[in-house]
Amino acid sequence: MARAFIFPGQGSQFVGMGKALAKQCPEARAIFEEVDDSLEQELSRIMFEGPEEALTLTANTQPALMAVSIAVLRVLEIQGLVLEDKIRYVAGHSLGEYSALCAAGMFSLRDTARLLRIRGNAMQEAVPVGVGAMAAIIGLDNSIVSAICQEVVALGVCQISNDNGSGQLVVSGNREAVERTVSIARKRGARHVIMLPVSAPFHSKLMESAAEIMNAVLDGISHHNPKIPVISNVLAEPVQSAVKIKNLLVEQITGRVRWRETIEWFAAHDIMDLYEIGSGRVLTGLAKRVNRDFNGMAVGTVKEIEIALKALGI
Repeated sequence: MARAFIFPGQGSQFVGMGKALAKQCPEARAIFEEVDDSLEQELSRIMFEGPEEALTLTANTQPALMAVSIAVLRVLEIQGLVLEDKIRYVAGHSLGEYSALCAAGMFSLRDTARLLRIRGNAMQEAVPVGVGAMAAIIGLDNSIVSAICQEVVALGVCQISNDNGSGQLVVSGNREAVERTVSIARKRGARHVIMLPVSAPFHSKLMESAAEIMNAVLDGISHHNPKIPVISNVLAEPVQSAVKIKNLLVEQITGRVRWRETIEWFAAHDIMDLYEIGSGRVLTGLAKRVNRDFNGMAVGTVKEIEIALKALGI
């Protein structure tokens, strides 16, 4: 049975992530130090010690989660993992797609950290605080939520930004439109609806200025075709052309994260062993809710790395 590495996105962060790994593994510590150096900031201190308000700033969260993922990967590699020999595909949720591309060799670690810092700042600054909002809607079909978004168009932008699977959708856009969508969704029978504690309406048309910034920045970044294909958030299918991936990363800023379809693509192609590389186990849980037959494994601690190495036959 074939395997894939998947890389977490925003929401998987917590104060203390990576701290024990850095203490126990010098290779992981070197990754955190390189990210700190590339950003000219002690990001690792915020990751290890907090405060939480600093870690949850988008411009910090994005490179921080990537750093943990690549630190875990580096320890696996030091123990004998050759990515292209053991892993068929990589994929990442939103910012996790950058982690996946770094893992596959498209971007260097330093460039990936800088890209995510710029991406985080650009997304935060695209819309004034309070103007945008996001909400999770659980228990309604994609078609019903899409129709509700059309009903509120007079109030502003509201679109499905994340399709996470098992009836879990996230909408993003202008606050008034999103709040109205939430109200209608409750009346239409949603099992659970919640406004999300985020600072900007990510993956919506309101992020167009951020997309323009990333388009210009990505043009100036050195890159290579990834060693193994990445499943694109935008397409929910594999891509291995650096030029095409660059364009998709720009489109991803304003487009939907098609995670449910990514997981379904894995199942359709017999990729049933999924290793979540980095902080937390959010993606492992989502995959199991889409298809109980997945063998999901979170790999973020020294003990989990040891278990993963055995499962990988290393």
